[in-house]
Amino acid sequence: MSLRLGDVAPNFKASTSLGEIDFYEYLGNSWGVLFSHPADYTPVCTTELGKTATLKEEFAKRNVKVLALSVDAVQQHLGWIGDINETQNCTVDFPIIADENRKVSELYDFIHPNASATTTVRSLVIIGPDKTIKLIITYPASTGRNFVEVLRVIDSLQLTANYSVSTPADWKHGEEVIVGTTIKTEDALTKFPKGVKVVKPYLRYTPQPNLN
Repeated sequence: MSLRLGDVAPNFKASTSLGEIDFYEYLGNSWGVLFSHPADYTPVCTTELGKTATLKEEFAKRNVKVLALSVDAVQQHLGWIGDINETQNCTVDFPIIADENRKVSELYDFIHPNASATTTVRSLVIIGPDKTIKLIITYPASTGRNFVEVLRVIDSLQLTANYSVSTPADWKHGEEVIVGTTIKTEDALTKFPKGVKVVKPYLRYTPQPNLN
């Protein structure tokens, strides 16, 4: 199964480092980040899970719940978490899915046979409160993910879900955004009272609308 943006994220039940979960029940009305790892006790994954744990408050601020996945067993996850906490100076308290039968990996297309027939690539999926796929990023196993970028993308997704704007290249929270092309400039001046800067008829900027 190959998932695309806008598809409904498949639900599943799985064993994790925190016990049995139902994916939809775990997410509730939150946003979700589900990301896969090639295997336990691997160096890049150790740093990634540690980084995610240190960003706990940032994810919570954005109403985001995270879950990791590896094709190893729960008992291995528990041992590995001890190493992560020790080496990355953190506390991993989010679930790591034990996907020994590759069920979840296949649901989310985390195994790419040309890269590896047995282990997952380094994929990350962002899921909205409506349970649809909002973003998919896939890295090779050798390259660690940029979780600051993940937070930046979540900021953009949450902003653009509620306002008729887009975010430009390299945008960060607090910077100007782009007025949606479906809005006429005269209407934009009313809709965005902080002002509209017209560079071209199709390229118009306004201050981020959800900030005071």
